[in-house]
Amino acid sequence: VTEELELTFALKQQNVHLLEEKLRLVSDPDSVQYGKHLSLEEVASLVRPSDLTEKVVHRWLQSHGITNCLTIRTQDFLQCTMTAETAERLLPGSRFHRYMRDGHYLVRSSAPYSVPDDVHHHLDFVGGLHRLPPKGLDLSKKQKSKAGFHLGVTPAVLRTRYNLTSADVGSVQNNSQAVAQFLEQYYHPADLAEFMAMFGGAFQHRSEVDRVVGTQGGGKAGIEASLDVEYIMSTGANISTWVFTNPGRHESQEPFLQWMILLSNMTDLPWVHTISYGDDEDSLSAAYMTRINTEFMKAGVRGISLLFASGDSGAGCRHLGKENTFRPSFPASSPYVTTVGGTSFKNPYKVTYEVTDSISGGGFSNIFKMPDYQTTAVNSYLKTVAASLPPKSYFNTSGRAYPDMAALSDNYWVVINRVPVPWVSGTSASTPVVGGMLSLINDQRFMKGLPALGFLNPRLYKLNGKALFDVTEGCHYGCLDEQVQGQGFCAAPSWDPVTGWGTPNYPALLAVLLSD
Repeated sequence: VTEELELTFALKQQNVHLLEEKLRLVSDPDSVQYGKHLSLEEVASLVRPSDLTEKVVHRWLQSHGITNCLTIRTQDFLQCTMTAETAERLLPGSRFHRYMRDGHYLVRSSAPYSVPDDVHHHLDFVGGLHRLPPKGLDLSKKQKSKAGFHLGVTPAVLRTRYNLTSADVGSVQNNSQAVAQFLEQYYHPADLAEFMAMFGGAFQHRSEVDRVVGTQGGGKAGIEASLDVEYIMSTGANISTWVFTNPGRHESQEPFLQWMILLSNMTDLPWVHTISYGDDEDSLSAAYMTRINTEFMKAGVRGISLLFASGDSGAGCRHLGKENTFRPSFPASSPYVTTVGGTSFKNPYKVTYEVTDSISGGGFSNIFKMPDYQTTAVNSYLKTVAASLPPKSYFNTSGRAYPDMAALSDNYWVVINRVPVPWVSGTSASTPVVGGMLSLINDQRFMKGLPALGFLNPRLYKLNGKALFDVTEGCHYGCLDEQVQGQGFCAAPSWDPVTGWGTPNYPALLAVLLSD
């Protein structure tokens, strides 16, 4: 194969344990270092690879005639262009082929690769080899046809339920928020303008995205892309918004990884990012996920809040021979991001209290251990509902448990290709809603001269449910088998692995998060 492809080399970083400790200190409201975030330069000088690592990797690449490489500010990723032929010599075992997916060509290797022993110690992974992008969620499959007049979720409904007034909009200059999208999906500026004209009348808002990073392709608007942008901009109203979209420079690139690398190459970034993207933990290598976690830590110490959708398959299910287990999703299961689940109205005909949305992703990581900030809450849940828990063989009781919080995820109105469409559902709706509210809180913090919220979880868990509407009813999906009969976990008082701590009561949340 003479195709050009681009491979990403994740160089071993230094001081990862110090980075983790720093993240803990700047994110813990009881620490004297709380809110003392680092600049990208400071992050770079902490984690950048050792001289030896750089030498060994560069020499290895040069010995194969690979010289067309770009590095980034933190120097821990190299992206090199080469022919597939060269890549196969560089990485014994790899075999590159062209695959067609959704009308696009991708170049991937069908076989595992190896690297020489002396180089192996200096790399976390090589990206762009064999991960085909996950297929997009079918957001319409949850379109339940409901007879008669039905409320449907709009910005006005969200503002009513979460107690935002028309005065709760952004006002400071140095605030911004972003959505990141990776599934060949695009939002159309005309849809956003139309959506705001229809649903944004009662509050000050913006009708345009300020910055698109990456290439917005043409083609039809995607439901997911429209949903993210329309709802982060109507909840985080009047706040400058960016869209990160598929970089799509090379058929060999993995968009999610590209976005992560971009974060380490930009000094000025929005403070809140919401991402509706996930993959089964078991489909990714532990080395890859561990490195991605380090990338999340690098964002967190800079004061950036990363919010991920918890997924739309409840506890999930993995069929292993006769034994089934639940199937956690990543990055939802990362200890270094805030994961958002989903709820529905108890009575779909009016703004009432919320119950579990049965699709709401949740559970326990099989890879990452339970972080300190959540042990008390999670163990208390496991004790309280011990009698009704699924069998222990289905999940890892000592893993990172998610989600952390939730918001409505059922029956949204979205404008797509200039038409208002009802019944759109998924945690990809709840995540930008929570993100928008955190942006509003950052706005108020900046006005008081306080730093951004940054990595929220340590502070969120210390609130112990204060300022959130606890969701205590309903269960989400699990394996369809004799033992659990389609049911995963169930909501309960306080934290639970279906809706986390519950949904935001905005004025109360603002009040507790404005105290320095």
